[in-house]
Amino acid sequence: MKTLRSSSLIGGLLLLGVSTLDLSSMCHPSEAAVAARESVLRAAEDHAPVSAAAVEGQPKELTWRTLEDVVFTDVYMESLESFYWKPTFGPEVEAVSGSHVHITGYIIPVDLDEDFYVLSRYPYANCFFCGGAGPESVVDLRFEGGSKRVYQTDERLTFSGTLRLNADDIYQMNYILDGAVEYTP
Repeated sequence: MKTLRSSSLIGGLLLLGVSTLDLSSMCHPSEAAVAARESVLRAAEDHAPVSAAAVEGQPKELTWRTLEDVVFTDVYMESLESFYWKPTFGPEVEAVSGSHVHITGYIIPVDLDEDFYVLSRYPYANCFFCGGAGPESVVDLRFEGGSKRVYQTDERLTFSGTLRLNADDIYQMNYILDGAVEYTP
């Protein structure tokens, strides 16, 4: 019984001691504590690694999801006596038009004699040309001075260049990467 009373007395004194502590500094730190915290955060930012996209002159990543921001409308073209899908680009795509970007995909050699390559979101068996995807899933690679090598079907590579949107010329892809070069992010 004596042990129980001693434990209760010690517990009560401990509770009283804790309740008298000024813990307000935990919720409302002093000005000195705030200044110290901000100083540490600034130092961390100054020494944080810089992402490739943040470096001036480096292309920013273009994702296939961004290229999905397009709506296609069936438009009849009398000169061809046929319908075609006319794109209306959304704000996400419009925002990157003319930008220096990089994108990763699968190579589809369309015409080797003409040095005509397309980068596809999907491998050849599922690409736009085989009926498995839409026109928003391919980008025409326009190499300045021609491609540096012969690319193989389904090589997974990253290219950088300037994104150009095409809504009017039915003989070209909707997305064109001008000045395309292989790129390592």
